Amino acid sequence: MLTSTDGWTACDQGHRHWGRAGAAGLLIHRDGPDGVELLLQHRAWWSHHGGTWGTPGGALHAGEAPADGALREVAEELGLTAADVVLGAHSVDDHGGWAYTTVLARPARPFEAVDLRLDGESDGVAWVPLAGLSAVALHPGLAASLDRLRPLLEDGAARPPAAG
Repeated sequence: MLTSTDGWTACDQGHRHWGRAGAAGLLIHRDGPDGVELLLQHRAWWSHHGGTWGTPGGALHAGEAPADGALREVAEELGLTAADVVLGAHSVDDHGGWAYTTVLARPARPFEAVDLRLDGESDGVAWVPLAGLSAVALHPGLAASLDRLRPLLEDGAARPPAAG
């Protein structure tokens, strides 16, 4: 059985992180009229880095795979299920002793941000153009990972195989 590892920990770089077994989040993206769009949540003011925009995600349980944790978190925070998305590439931000795994995903069916159910960890959710990320206050972890994530989003590596 998976056990909760909610709580603060420090990495080898001396940073303080939530999730004693690491953390993971789901970066859902789609093709919009002006290029790639990202589904981002506006973090509740009381949360760590509250007021910033980032991926739905959180602490992994002991023994939980990052993709499973990311799916659990997106279900809790936005009401999406595994059937609503197609998982793609994973990107790991390893700090030594702690890591955050971003799991890229595309919608398996069309949905809009207004259709999603928010829990208390989110003040909002929106599709944000990749080209317009500078217009929103990004979670520092997402902002620091963009150089690593952008090629996965732009070159199609995060796209599911074509049906055929």
